[in-house]
Amino acid sequence: MGAEGTTAKRVVDEVSGWLRVFDDGSVDRTWTGPPEALFLMEPVPAFDTPGDGVTLHDLPGDPSLRLYLPSPPSPEGRREPLPVFLHFPGGGFCISRSSWLMYYQFYARLAASVPAAVVSVELPLAPEHRLPAAIDAGFAALLRLRTLARAPEAELLRSVDFSRVFLIGDSSGGNLVHLVGARAWEEEEAFWSPLKVAGGILLQPGFVRSTRSRSELELRSDSVFFTLDMLDKLLALGLPEGATKDHPYTCPMGEAAPPLEKVRLPPFLVGVADRDLIRDTNLEYCEAMKKAGKEVDVVISEGVSHSFYLNKIRTCQH
Repeated sequence: MGAEGTTAKRVVDEVSGWLRVFDDGSVDRTWTGPPEALFLMEPVPAFDTPGDGVTLHDLPGDPSLRLYLPSPPSPEGRREPLPVFLHFPGGGFCISRSSWLMYYQFYARLAASVPAAVVSVELPLAPEHRLPAAIDAGFAALLRLRTLARAPEAELLRSVDFSRVFLIGDSSGGNLVHLVGARAWEEEEAFWSPLKVAGGILLQPGFVRSTRSRSELELRSDSVFFTLDMLDKLLALGLPEGATKDHPYTCPMGEAAPPLEKVRLPPFLVGVADRDLIRDTNLEYCEAMKKAGKEVDVVISEGVSHSFYLNKIRTCQH
């Protein structure tokens, strides 16, 4: 490092393209993969002049939130109160930020088209903050929403219906939908009132087992954003020290997890991609949930792979 008596930091673990962990515990998340993908990770600043059908607002706190609101309707139009989508980003619990263009382009469209208020959570990242840190942050985000629901004077949120809060997450964020939803439904309705967690949407959730599934063995990854090596390394960094992929955080349908019959959960919609490496464990989770008597709808997207919708970019106004 140049100064006498000091030594260069040494890389002790690496997820190719995404992050490097050094022997002093520090982490470098500088993107080193194909440069043409870098724009997907560019942060989108907040704005209050409508663009792409929304306005975008940052709500600093613990955790910090990012609020997408659909642009106001025309003066003659009237809008019903907006449902809320509480969004947990994916990234194997280790790498992604809610401010990335990758998320903006999808969740801005979701907010404008439903229409709905989308609230994206800035999650603590592993390995500095291993699970259950992200689960705790997701639950804390719900508590922040409850506080906002009890303060109707908040001008930004006058059009929001907090009795229709839907958890939504992609990849490892889908795991958080299950885990945070279960924790939320441990509480009585009066605890949350006037807020209510009405359902959850799991988009290609990161449910896996230690043993390879058939789809992991037979399908080939068509993206630098999701490979089996990346999956293994991110989960090793994200799960508690010494845990395997059979941990309840990543295998809620496994023997180590609480029996699903005894877990209170809201209704779920699970999105499964036909060409996803972890397609089979996604479907196994869905079958286990149905067998346990849970309300689960499954949508299978044909011919596409993991988190395919996050790189379907259109030209954005911001």
